[in-house]
Amino acid sequence: MNIIKDMIQTKYFKKYFLLTILFTFSIKAFSQEDGAKIFKQNCTACHVLGETKLIGPGLKGITEKRDKEWLKKWINNSSELIASGDADAIAIFEEYNKVAMTNFYFSDEEFEALFAYLDAPPVEEAVVATQATVVAEEKISTSTQLMIVALILLIFIFILASVKNSLKESLGQETESVTEAVKSNILLFLSNTFNKLFVVLFLAIIILKFVYDAMMGVGVTTNYQPEQPIAFSHKIHAGDNGIDCNYCHVSARKSKHSSIPSANVCMNCHASIVEGSVAGTTELQKIYDAVGYDPDSRTYIEGYEQKPIEWVRIHNLPYLSYFNHSQHVTVGQLECQECHGAIEEMDVVKQHSELTMGWCIECHRETEVKMEGNDYYTSMHEKMKEKYAGEKITVDKIGGLECGKCHY
Repeated sequence: MNIIKDMIQTKYFKKYFLLTILFTFSIKAFSQEDGAKIFKQNCTACHVLGETKLIGPGLKGITEKRDKEWLKKWINNSSELIASGDADAIAIFEEYNKVAMTNFYFSDEEFEALFAYLDAPPVEEAVVATQATVVAEEKISTSTQLMIVALILLIFIFILASVKNSLKESLGQETESVTEAVKSNILLFLSNTFNKLFVVLFLAIIILKFVYDAMMGVGVTTNYQPEQPIAFSHKIHAGDNGIDCNYCHVSARKSKHSSIPSANVCMNCHASIVEGSVAGTTELQKIYDAVGYDPDSRTYIEGYEQKPIEWVRIHNLPYLSYFNHSQHVTVGQLECQECHGAIEEMDVVKQHSELTMGWCIECHRETEVKMEGNDYYTSMHEKMKEKYAGEKITVDKIGGLECGKCHY
């Protein structure tokens, strides 16, 4: 009886033990996901997950270096902790030019999610994989393909003419130069009226194709890379420092436009960081001249008439086309790199994609509809799953090719 009892107890112990483990991991995974969101929305402007100092210290291993209760007090209200006489808080305040950290009144659940994320930050390989998926495939145009085919045929003709001459020479017959042989064969071919018509039609098609490609290229500004009034490097900000795109281009998630951030957004960081890692103070001074900021006294100039920074627009769509950033970024859950290329590697931004109608249509035909995390569309998604059971549900199947979606 004792043996049976032990077996039952062991069986149930294992069962509940496994359930507990699974529940713990699911909670941790959920917390990490929420923590990543909290970190990107609130922390990336001043901190990185590594050891590099930005406005504030790097956060690598911060939950091991500092007690979590202390971190909660510091994040909630750093000024209050400094005023209480806490030695560590005062030391950090002094080290970072007496700039107080912004107060974030997170709930206990938000703190747990944030700490879970900081305990196990994403590995570097994930970033590399993301970058690899957004590299655009280089495609050879039809005109170039035709030119290559024509060149191959020409080489083939010369080879045949050379072989023919070699055979004539071995038979003791009179030979002719390769050029003369090609010329005589062409004239012989063109002596036939049908062949002449064929050549004329073929050349006409080639010419029309080149004209068509030239006309379709009007307004297509791929690789357009203008000089900007301020040498802003996305490589330094989004790449090296890991600042989330949506921190500066916040309207991309909620609006049709991904607006250019105002200089005040720059000042969130550069009120404290007054010297760049590449250009020193030269480029930053242009921002200070625009907003009226004195980097020496770290104060705004009273009564200063601010000046707009005249950025040069890179990505232009025709007035007759409608494109909504929030629909693609928030609902479609597309990464910025899908359209803008590896922006985190660009010192000077350029237009990466064609932004033509054909390019958009091809994307809609290949991109799967993101159904997770889009509760607003649950009813429609369920109907699509029934209609296309077992099939890949792409954007074109939910009306992504309807004219009225992009042209009103």
